[in-house]
Amino acid sequence: MRVTHLSLTDFRNYRTAEVPFAAGANLFVGRNGQGKTNLVESLGYLSTLGSHRVSSDQAMIRKGADAAIVRSRIQHEGRELLVEVQLNRSSPNRAQVNRGAIKPRELPRYFSSVLFAPEDLALVRGEPGIRRRFLDQLLIQRNPRYAAVIADYERVLKQRNTLLKSARASRIKADQLGTLDIWDDRLVALGSELIDARLDLVARLSDPLVAAYRSVAGDDHHPRLLPQLTIRGAHVEEDDDDEAEPVTASSGVDTVTVFRQGLAAVRGKELERGLTLVGPHRDDLLFELNGLPAKGYASHGESWSFALALKLASAELLRHESSTGDPVLILDDVFAELDQARRRMLATAVAGYEQVLITAAVYDDVPPELAAHTVRIEAGAVVEATDA
Repeated sequence: MRVTHLSLTDFRNYRTAEVPFAAGANLFVGRNGQGKTNLVESLGYLSTLGSHRVSSDQAMIRKGADAAIVRSRIQHEGRELLVEVQLNRSSPNRAQVNRGAIKPRELPRYFSSVLFAPEDLALVRGEPGIRRRFLDQLLIQRNPRYAAVIADYERVLKQRNTLLKSARASRIKADQLGTLDIWDDRLVALGSELIDARLDLVARLSDPLVAAYRSVAGDDHHPRLLPQLTIRGAHVEEDDDDEAEPVTASSGVDTVTVFRQGLAAVRGKELERGLTLVGPHRDDLLFELNGLPAKGYASHGESWSFALALKLASAELLRHESSTGDPVLILDDVFAELDQARRRMLATAVAGYEQVLITAAVYDDVPPELAAHTVRIEAGAVVEATDA
């Protein structure tokens, strides 16, 4: 899969933009703040339904505009698609494929990309929510159906929390809340499906992660991914710097049963706090290097290598499992963080992908083999495109 053309209207600092793409490596060069990252962010949105920089779609709409439009021509196995999304300030977003309307959550069916940026260091050092989001975005890319599962789970969770808060305010006891059982059933059904899908994804990422880490770090520090499930007793708090105990699946007991047991065990605490305390919305994923938690023990270079390897492992998984073939690999301002040896190793690691998009402030930071097609960006405009 590759992008052949990108059109933007009122996206970030672009009033309009028309950008051609070549197969293989595409390098976007320009000073900081000119709009390089905005270009690749728009493509990342098409495949993940989100930005790697902000949590709100509104931030991607140009100031003073009511909507932003991202329109991309995608080519795969000789077939060309026109994929587009309109981000609206005051109404639901809209999406189209070949001018036919689709639901925005269906966009990942048609375009696949994996983006790595300096912000991804937060995967290793940040809060659990960042790692949950990473897993869920990758789930959606592998199977877009999970976008609906996640949305339904979040809706049920919101309703259940509202009921718990109301019960706390009214001082209603657990045995007087018959309605809670109904929400429990929906929470367990949807949550168990999401938990099982995440566990399967983590298992499938393990081998590609080891290979990718070795390719970018030049050494094997035994990277591991260990799920932490609150339904099995893991204590995960968003603002807790202490590492929670890794909890993995117990053989012979299905997730639905364990989820129900977990809810029953914390029912009193939930009524006290007015909050759902167990489920995939509070789970985490522990990263290990050499048997130690990467968060708190890994150096800056090791953390950087782990985060990059995780994204390369994701790309490797998608290229083998997706019907769309190779995802478009996006490296946003990555090479400035690497020494010469790691730059060469990364260039080698991505060489086999059908299309790689790279942004850089300094042309010489990028290995020559990745600069064959170079586009220069200045103040939200394409000022020059060259082929070596």
